Amino acid sequence: MSIDVHVTGHVVQVTINHPDAMNALDIAHNAELRTIWERFNAEADWRVAVLTGAGDKSFCAGADLKSLIPAQRAAIARGDTTPWEFGGGLARGLTLTKPIIAAINGHCLAGGLEMALACDIRLCSPNAKLGLAEVKWAIIPGAGGTQRLPRAIPLGMALEMILSGDPIDAEEALRVGLVNRLVPQARLLPLAHELAARIASRGPLAVRAAKQAVYEGLGRDVAAGLAIEELLFNKVMASEDSIEGPLAFAERRPPQFKGR
Repeated sequence: MSIDVHVTGHVVQVTINHPDAMNALDIAHNAELRTIWERFNAEADWRVAVLTGAGDKSFCAGADLKSLIPAQRAAIARGDTTPWEFGGGLARGLTLTKPIIAAINGHCLAGGLEMALACDIRLCSPNAKLGLAEVKWAIIPGAGGTQRLPRAIPLGMALEMILSGDPIDAEEALRVGLVNRLVPQARLLPLAHELAARIASRGPLAVRAAKQAVYEGLGRDVAAGLAIEELLFNKVMASEDSIEGPLAFAERRPPQFKGR
């Protein structure tokens, strides 16, 4: 049992390696993920992450109902107000400024879907099942599911999934826009890495600023969103990379971005 980290160039693959439990997160895995995401934020050379699960059956089945959920219930019972930071802070608790691609290679349930929803791009294999099953166990989604799912798909569909706890299949997920692409299992990780490498080859400050502009603008009126965009546009335009990009284009060569 572990969280595996593999770096290729500027892309880091984070794999939840707990296949015997459908890659559900127990206390140790949740804590290990926290360390990894903090490092991802800090490492300048790590520009894009790909999150997936070990094996070909499950991305993540959520929080381990035998350990992590009872531990959180016990903490609440004794008055502990420590925030519920599932997914090592990915789903809630950390602000991750770099792009993360979810390669959903099977069951993506409860907290697993909440982690996928916290990613910026979602690809999935045909065998994927996506759902928020918490009400089946007399709890509710607590890591962003009730907030991110209605923002990702039509409200009625989101409510049906949240209130029934029933999952949808990969084709339905693609139809309603929950995932970007439906990819054969054998091509899922290669395609995720191809996309991650393309994003990682772009100006890293620009990529991070563009992500920030999108998320900070959501839920605001257009004028407020434009103000955020202008602020970040001006900040990026003051960087060395913003000189290198147009210069490389003019000289017909690949740009050499330094992230400064």
